[in-house]
Amino acid sequence: MGLKDGPLWNHNIHFHRVALEAIPNSATSALDVGTGNGMLARDLRERLPDVTAIDVDAPILAAAQRTHAGINWVLADAMTHDFGRTFDVVASVAALHHFEDLESALGRLRELTAPGGVLVIVGLAKATTLGDYARSVPGVVQHHWYSRTRNLWEHTAPTKWPPPHSYTEVRECAARVLPGVRWRQFAMWRYALTWHKPSELLGGSRF
Repeated sequence: MGLKDGPLWNHNIHFHRVALEAIPNSATSALDVGTGNGMLARDLRERLPDVTAIDVDAPILAAAQRTHAGINWVLADAMTHDFGRTFDVVASVAALHHFEDLESALGRLRELTAPGGVLVIVGLAKATTLGDYARSVPGVVQHHWYSRTRNLWEHTAPTKWPPPHSYTEVRECAARVLPGVRWRQFAMWRYALTWHKPSELLGGSRF
């Protein structure tokens, strides 16, 4: 089936809005972790002048670089790469489940978020509770509707299935690592974490 007219759509692109809506008014920089085909980095670059995108897959990153201009592309592991800076927005879509150590990954993304900035993660997790499975029912309906009515595009970035962590594990780990984090669980097999890093610690010292 050929692509329809209009913007590309898939499950991950559908949730880019979660990251874009969380951008602080004062933000000028963003980091896209696990950028893959670079679609989120592109959307961030339309709103912010300073966007960095990192991934460990060289061919995918090279293809993204040819397609999307004005972005600082980094071929490296986000867990160990020395950026030498922090970012007003740290965003990641469908990448967190590629990290085996969830707590370390969340801690690393927290470190890369600038004081007063925001960390936004849209991820995948395993269903293990009745509530998880119940949410998947409307997700199936939504998937078929959007697949028929939107310009469905299959990304070429590596996938990992099943995810190593359950929704419950992600939610509980995020609550420990990111105090005050906002948790949302969606029908189309995605969840979102949104965390605002305080500008100052008690006593006035900065992060």
